[in-house]
Amino acid sequence: MAQHRRPPSPALAGACLALALLGAGARAQEPATSPGDTNVFAGTLKKVHDAGSVTLGYREASFPFSYLVGQRPVGYSIDLCLHVVEEIRKELDDPAVNVAFVKVTPETRIPDLVSGKIDIECGSTTANKERETQVAFSPIMFVAGTKLMVKTSSSYRSYRDLSGKTVVVTAGTTNEKALRALNDKNKLGLNIVTAPDHEQSYAMAASGQADAFATDDALLYGLIARHKAEKDLMVVGGFLSYDPYGLMFRKDDPQMARAVGRTFASMAENRDLIEAYHRWFERRTPSGEEISLPMSAQLSEVFRTMGMDD
Repeated sequence: MAQHRRPPSPALAGACLALALLGAGARAQEPATSPGDTNVFAGTLKKVHDAGSVTLGYREASFPFSYLVGQRPVGYSIDLCLHVVEEIRKELDDPAVNVAFVKVTPETRIPDLVSGKIDIECGSTTANKERETQVAFSPIMFVAGTKLMVKTSSSYRSYRDLSGKTVVVTAGTTNEKALRALNDKNKLGLNIVTAPDHEQSYAMAASGQADAFATDDALLYGLIARHKAEKDLMVVGGFLSYDPYGLMFRKDDPQMARAVGRTFASMAENRDLIEAYHRWFERRTPSGEEISLPMSAQLSEVFRTMGMDD
């Protein structure tokens, strides 16, 4: 079922472009290390070289960014991470580097990355200044925004209709922070409750334990499509926040930053970025769902600044 999103504000578009240019441009200017020279590897690349594997953090229920089909992590973010892995293999001159997967949640993803339990987080994580004090981000891969999911049989069409009602958010997300700020500013008296992951948040709203579920619009559309619940649930209201996504990796790691930057620049030039978007958002997904969410003008412009032809 086709869904329509209101275009993000010009200020957001400008911020997205600035971040994309900073991430892609600055990294592309620095020279790569010499493949096979183990003396120059540091940070994540040295860790991967020594272990012979790279560990990707995946989410169980961030469809279509990162989710499980059977026991296999798949999704838009997983595809992008696997392209980064290919760049790491080239850098290390080691095509035999293995890929391991570790499940993360919104609350564990940053600690697991910082501690070295995972090397790249492949999920639906908003890149913001607060998080950049702990981790680094790839160039922007998606632009989302907080919206509300409610039952179609309800009378709720905006956050203003939810005064005194129960709204669930997933713990450890930027959506929780945005909703609490909105509640305080407008004195709505919301009963804000949290669940550990998006699937459990969805279940609370679908079952009526919560009157609404607040998270990024693309995730809401994905959850509704995944559960084939278009008749029972819908996404309503304007954007409560805007959230540019990126892949997370450890900060202060210039070799890894260059590898990630080269990956995105190459994917933009080869149009692999737009193909990955089409695969997960505009066509039937490999697991059978169809979101039909056209690429926003803002994300298209971000990809263009990375080198994608019109």
